[in-house]
Amino acid sequence: MQCRARAPRARHYRGDMDLQRREVLIGGLAGLAGLGGMRSAVASTLEVNRLSFYHLHTTETLAVAYREHGTLVPDALAAIDHLLRDFRTGEKHSIDIELLDTLSLLYEASGRRGRFEIISGYRSPRTNAALRAVTSGVAEKSLHIHGRAIDVRSTALATSDLRAAALEVARGGVGYYPESNFVHLDTGAFRSW
Repeated sequence: MQCRARAPRARHYRGDMDLQRREVLIGGLAGLAGLGGMRSAVASTLEVNRLSFYHLHTTETLAVAYREHGTLVPDALAAIDHLLRDFRTGEKHSIDIELLDTLSLLYEASGRRGRFEIISGYRSPRTNAALRAVTSGVAEKSLHIHGRAIDVRSTALATSDLRAAALEVARGGVGYYPESNFVHLDTGAFRSW
């Protein structure tokens, strides 16, 4: 499995949360950020990048270290690809390492407590088209079909706090769906909705 390198993105901050919450979140992320930016911090600051998942549709769980001492762990990546497969068709796709790194930063922000509850990971083009036909809000060229997006919530953070932390790290798209209680994260350009 290859890790695709991209140029670092500029950090953006949003002022939509109270000062105390912002200080807590920024404090938790500051140790990871360093002076080199958030992208390099994920691989170099942490000795081990861990993630913990529960898939709401399949009831599968996974607690895994996908990077140890800067080296990706192929078996762990394969397990993540399997867990985040299109649960409707069983099709798998490699999950973008940058997406995993974003989740790792958010897991650190939660104090490595709880786990991510998966609503949607990879979606096959066929599944994406079927969803577009019956619901609004599904993009025709969704990053889900490239393994570059995930819809999640956290058992350790309120969904609004997960969104706030994701906006602070500013590593890609952040969609907030409070009525459905999840946050969309992707590795596209930084934007929010």
